[in-house]
Formats: sequence, structure tokens, C-alpha cells
Amino acid sequence: MNLDQIDLKIIECLRRNARCTNVELGEQVGLSASACARRIQSLEEEGIIRGYTAVINTSASEHLRPVFLRIKLASSTEDCLKKFEKAIRTCAEVRECFLVTGASDYLLRIEISGFEDFERIHKEVLTRLPGVSSIESSFIIRNVFSYK
Repeated sequence: MNLDQIDLKIIECLRRNARCTNVELGEQVGLSASACARRIQSLEEEGIIRGYTAVINTSASEHLRPVFLRIKLASSTEDCLKKFEKAIRTCAEVRECFLVTGASDYLLRIEISGFEDFERIHKEVLTRLPGVSSIESSFIIRNVFSYK
């Protein structure tokens, strides 16, 4: 699907506020509410918009703290990557997983309730994933900036 300027504007508006109405969205991008609804449906059907989520302010909650993990695999073969990616999709603790360039193969974001929770996830989940040779963790001190 080729995205035009209106599609890109719709995506940007939804990134800022995925709960805005089609009327509000239409006003922002210069379309009618029904035209916006059709565009959004097309973007969803094409897999460009994969879903909607609530962004939780973890600094306001003592319950969950984000942690970023860099995962290095023992091998970067296609088979090794596929096995890891299949396994990581089954890990409920992992909120996001990215294949990345650089010294690591993957960047993961998890949310923990405390150090005991992190230790459990590290021992029982992450170290048991296929092909993992090293794990490096970064605990978030505070969020400096993010889109709403």
C-alpha cells in the first residue's frame, strides 16, 4: 500500500491521540468523518495500523517499571533468528521486541514489579530462550520524554 500525505497525517494524529473521534481527525487532516473512517479501516486491513494501546505512566505507578534488554545471540543465522523470534513471541513478560543493528541482535522492553520479578524473568524466561549468548539490562530511572 502506498501511503499518501493524508494517510501520513492520519497516522501522526493517531500517534498523538488514538482516541480522537473521526470528526476530530477529519478536522485535523481535511477530510469528512466517514472518509477518515474508511482510510483508518484500510490502514488496519493492510497491517499498517496494527492496534491501539494504553500508554501507562510507570512513574506514577509503583507496580510496573520498564527495563530495556539487549540480547546477543550465539549465531546470526536465519534459523537461529527464527527460533528466537518464535520463542520470544510466547513470553508474556516481553512488551516489545526489536531486531537491531550494532553489538546486540535484539532490543527488548519488559515491565517488572521489582527486582525479584526481574530475577525470575531473567532466570526462568530470558536465559532459556534459544540461542541467547548474552543479556545486558538497563533499568529506567525516569522518562524524560515520550509522545502521549
